Amino acid sequence: MEANHTSVNRPNFIFILLDDMGWKDLGCYGSSFYETPHLDRLASEGMRFTDAYAASPVCSPTRASILTGKYPASLGITNWIGGDAKGKLLDAPYLRYLPLEEKSMARALKEHGYRTWNVGKWHMGGKDFYPEKHGFDVNVGGCDWGSPHKGYFSPYGIETLPDGPEGEYLTDRLTDEAIRLIQQKDQAPFFLYLSHYTVHTPIQAKAEDIAKYTEKAKKLGLDQLSAIEEGELFPCEHKKHLRVQRRVIQSDPVYAAMIDNLDWNIGRLLQALEETGQAENTVIIFTSDNGGLATAESSPTCNAPLQEGKGWMYEGGVREPLIVKWPGTIKPGSVCEVPVTSPDFYPTLLEIAGLPLLPEQHSDGISFVPLLKGQDSLEREAIYWHYPHYGNQGGTPGSSIRMGNDKLIEFFEDGRVELYNLLADLGEEHDIAKERPDLAEKLQKKLSQWREQVEAKIPVPNPEYR
Repeated sequence: MEANHTSVNRPNFIFILLDDMGWKDLGCYGSSFYETPHLDRLASEGMRFTDAYAASPVCSPTRASILTGKYPASLGITNWIGGDAKGKLLDAPYLRYLPLEEKSMARALKEHGYRTWNVGKWHMGGKDFYPEKHGFDVNVGGCDWGSPHKGYFSPYGIETLPDGPEGEYLTDRLTDEAIRLIQQKDQAPFFLYLSHYTVHTPIQAKAEDIAKYTEKAKKLGLDQLSAIEEGELFPCEHKKHLRVQRRVIQSDPVYAAMIDNLDWNIGRLLQALEETGQAENTVIIFTSDNGGLATAESSPTCNAPLQEGKGWMYEGGVREPLIVKWPGTIKPGSVCEVPVTSPDFYPTLLEIAGLPLLPEQHSDGISFVPLLKGQDSLEREAIYWHYPHYGNQGGTPGSSIRMGNDKLIEFFEDGRVELYNLLADLGEEHDIAKERPDLAEKLQKKLSQWREQVEAKIPVPNPEYR
């Protein structure tokens, strides 16, 4: 390992990863109901990305992608770990842990003198694959759970997080733990991977915050509007008796309260960073692992104008908020419209730290440091997704590709493709596959070639389907 004195001037990293936060769940991304002053301020001090993507419409694949620099299909982790469903098709097989031979971003940074801390959700395998096995010095709250099974109020029952006083709120507690870590007196730089469980179900918040948004919904007349539209029956067998429930406006006071509390906690974290004198030498990244929950499981948020949400191949399932603050380099208040995706974080952090890239590891990622420095393009032909599973939210198995402003989705149940120009049609409402058969054929061919290259698993027909 490189001696610590050689890494003193390297920047710290705070990587804040949200669970199920939608693209429009922040004020600076256009929400008129949720209030996020601290995150809006962070965006004004850094760069806000309009076209940032999660590598999957569900959590575990995206999380693995961030930490390895590989697409979920390259890794073989294509579903949330523990997920199984079937419909017309059988579930494609997938890996249920993050392999130890993958050299995580944490391990790469640790080898160069970084202190590495996981605080919060992990959900990438059982004890043999916990954060400590992947290069993290500290693990607070990370286990095989994908959500706080016993709720957001202590006692939590999380094996890697001692319970707090009864009624303590989980997002507050994890932020307290993160603040304690950054307050340590140590010259070595740190990588804080702050992976909040919020805003995943169960949708629970503090009474005073809920009251604030209940009152706000009344003032705006939102409580008088019909927020949910009932849709089609679910395509997966375990929910085939239920209908998709689409939220069409942001108006849920409890979800709004969760976001409000998160924003307050981000403010506390940034304040603590300032007080330790490390703010000017710390790069902050804020993003989410998949789109907002908009069609099932109480449908607490709405991603409009984006189509659908978590568990779907449409933009609402994969387009995310992304804010990056890099003091002294990023021009404050910048907005970037160039698409970036989860595998890109690994080479980007290495380049920011002045460390050698590891192209054999982060093989699907491209450093977007040029964008952070003001350039307006990256040398990349396309971005890919592969989700050969039925989501719990109504989506069906498929793959997709974005090249330029064009996006094609291929659905495995019936082999149909849909083609959208995202510049003209952000909401994916006008399928132009029949109008542009040449373009559809070109993109489908590229998508098929990519699947072959990464040996992506394709679901097969379910012989028992009726």
